[in-house]
Amino acid sequence: MPSAETTPTSVHEPDPVRPTKDDEIAASGSELIGGPIGRRALLGTSWWTPVRIIALVAIGVFALGLVQKAPCYNGAWFFGASSQYTHACYSDIPHLYAGRGFADGLVPYFDKLNGDMEYLEYPVLTGVFMEVASWLTPGSGTIQDQEQWYWMVNAGMLMACAAIIAVCVSRTHARRPWDGLLVALAPAFALTATINWDLLAVALTAAAMLMWSRGRSLAFGVLLGLATAAKLYPVFLLGALFVLCWRAGKWREFGKALGGTVVAWLVVNLPVMLLAWDGWAKFYEFSQERGVDFGSFWLILAQNSSDPLSTETVNTLATLLMLLCCAGIAALTLTAPRRPRFAQLAFLIVAAFILTNKVYSPQYVLWLVPLAALARPKWRDFLIWQACEVAYFLGIWMYLAYTTSGDAHKGLPQEGYHWAIAIHLLGTLYLCAVVVRDILMPERDVVRRAGDDDPSGGVLDGADDVFVLGPAAHPPRHAAHFGGPQVEWGDHQEAAPSAGPGAAGGPAASGGPTASGGPAASGGSSL
Repeated sequence: MPSAETTPTSVHEPDPVRPTKDDEIAASGSELIGGPIGRRALLGTSWWTPVRIIALVAIGVFALGLVQKAPCYNGAWFFGASSQYTHACYSDIPHLYAGRGFADGLVPYFDKLNGDMEYLEYPVLTGVFMEVASWLTPGSGTIQDQEQWYWMVNAGMLMACAAIIAVCVSRTHARRPWDGLLVALAPAFALTATINWDLLAVALTAAAMLMWSRGRSLAFGVLLGLATAAKLYPVFLLGALFVLCWRAGKWREFGKALGGTVVAWLVVNLPVMLLAWDGWAKFYEFSQERGVDFGSFWLILAQNSSDPLSTETVNTLATLLMLLCCAGIAALTLTAPRRPRFAQLAFLIVAAFILTNKVYSPQYVLWLVPLAALARPKWRDFLIWQACEVAYFLGIWMYLAYTTSGDAHKGLPQEGYHWAIAIHLLGTLYLCAVVVRDILMPERDVVRRAGDDDPSGGVLDGADDVFVLGPAAHPPRHAAHFGGPQVEWGDHQEAAPSAGPGAAGGPAASGGPTASGGPAASGGSSL
């Protein structure tokens, strides 16, 4: 059977979106490889398809990230407390090889550890990933040799995850494969990819979103359940999907996604829960008992207060803030002039968790990179946010260098680190604000401006609304009789039968051009 990459494009399908045509930053950057693609270029006639190019770029940039860790690999992980911070090349991976019992052949969750942590404090699927890497690590040589090998084995496995993420993002929006370059070239992605094992969950989440975009609800749920078994944050995507399916009335598809998530999560977790409850529960106990830590605004408050809040109080307040954000996102979804795209809500809800959480490790940026590329595929905004994350990446290591260098005070003092946290928070808030603006003003959304509705939405793409609140539920009466030229949003698809201009599922309520401000404001692709 021919692959999707080699099958000729149907004459009825629109051309792929070319970022260099509408994005000034993309056009300028393309000068490095010959400039924007010409209108007479022969597309689809070469082995070098966009997806293959992006996968290779992702691997190449990932390799540059490995080179950046060379000072630590060659000694800083093993000699001197602060040198791994001054070189900004720290990684948990080599340290936890011995620290979590892999060097001694201990079985995660079943065997107790001898150090400060009684059991492995990672979710089960991540623990499996770590254990498999230890099986592939040679047991001969010094402990330093083994830790170097363990990092290299993990780096190879994580590189495969990085390539999967780039490919999935490239294929989620079928007409926008080049948006995957945002992921492949993201500097913070390369710098943080091998700090920890987060890329496993990110890859599974990206694959889940690809399945949902293809209308495969059950496969989406299974992959999301596996992602949640590797890291907690992917489960929040179900919340975004819930309100979208509520607005569109797609309860059957949501039920299949929810069922697949629960079953897949239980398949991974239930055996360990039954046979080693204490070890399985350690991740959740550690997350609850962990105090205010690096990267959060809670740390700024704690370090500037004479009477810091207790961990229990911070847990309660952080949970309330997250619930408040979720309520705001739900209200935005149900009242927006057009139903938000799935990627937009997925980005907002994960960003809300990051902003309100009591800890922000530098590798958490990996959670947002693929979601940001799908939610706001605009190079300027993406790079502004990435610059803020790179600044934070350098800031945390310089702060740790300062705190571990004794009287030498090499690095960034506490006040400087607080500014680095503020830059990270402001950068993330900026991207959230732009995404919210796109939801409230769909004509500003670069994906919809190109003529699509919700290419990552699967069954939601082009679907009518059945439950809407606010002004979107009651469009202006004159909207149904507007006589000027109208923009056909998502005109590459067959038009769904209308329920009438005044019905909830009609063109005005489901986000037609008049609900978005009319053709003069919409900037759609066809007039």
